[in-house]
Amino acid sequence: MKAAQHLQFSLTACIAAALLLFSTAALPQTQAAPAKPQAPAAAKKGAPPKATHLLHLSAVKLEDSGWTDQRLMGIVRSAGRLLAQCGVKLERVELVSLAVPPSYLDLATPEGQRALARDYSVARPAVYFVRNTRSSSAFEAESFGRGNTRSRPGLADTVWITLTARDPGIALAHELAHVLMDSGEHSEEPKNTALTRAQCARLRDTASGNGLLKAVTGARSAR
Repeated sequence: MKAAQHLQFSLTACIAAALLLFSTAALPQTQAAPAKPQAPAAAKKGAPPKATHLLHLSAVKLEDSGWTDQRLMGIVRSAGRLLAQCGVKLERVELVSLAVPPSYLDLATPEGQRALARDYSVARPAVYFVRNTRSSSAFEAESFGRGNTRSRPGLADTVWITLTARDPGIALAHELAHVLMDSGEHSEEPKNTALTRAQCARLRDTASGNGLLKAVTGARSAR
C-alpha cells in the first residue's frame, strides 16, 4: 500500500542552485602580475577535452535516508569532472526530494527498486540516493542499462548509490558510464577512473542514440 505522502517535490530553486554550483566551481583566481600569453584551455596539461555532448541528470534524494543536498551535489560534481574526460559536460541537474515509505529507503530487491522507480518516476538518466543495502549481494552502488533490464524496463537508465559507498564520486561516475555505454564492461585496474578513447566514443555514441546525451551543435568528438 502506498504511503499517503505520495509526492514528488520537483525543484523550485534546485535547478538554479545546481547550475550555480557547477558554473562557479573551481574558478581560477586572478593575479596582479602582468598578463602572459596563455595556452588554449584544451592544450593545458590535465585539461579535459572540449565538451561535445551535454548530460542532464535527475538526482533523487530519499528523505530520511541520511543524504544532504550539499553532500549529494558534491558527489554529482565530482562524477561530472570524471565524465568530462569523454567530452561530456554535466550541464543540468534536477534535484528531487522524495518522501517514501520506509521499505523504499534501502536497496533490497530489484522488485523493490522497480516499484520505487515506477511510483516516483523522474526523467532519465536518474540517480537514486538511498540509505543502505539489504540485498544479499550487498552492492554499495549499482546501475541498470537497457541491455540488462529487458525483463524489467522500468529500471533502465538508473543508478543507485548508498550512503555508505566508498569513494562515492568515483563510484557514481563508474556506474553512470555503465548506463551511458549500456555495458557491464569493467577495468581490471582497481579504482581506475580513466576511459580509453574507444570507451569514450562508445559512451557518447550509445548514450546519444538512446537519448541520454545531447550533442553540442558544431562540436566534433575525438576518435
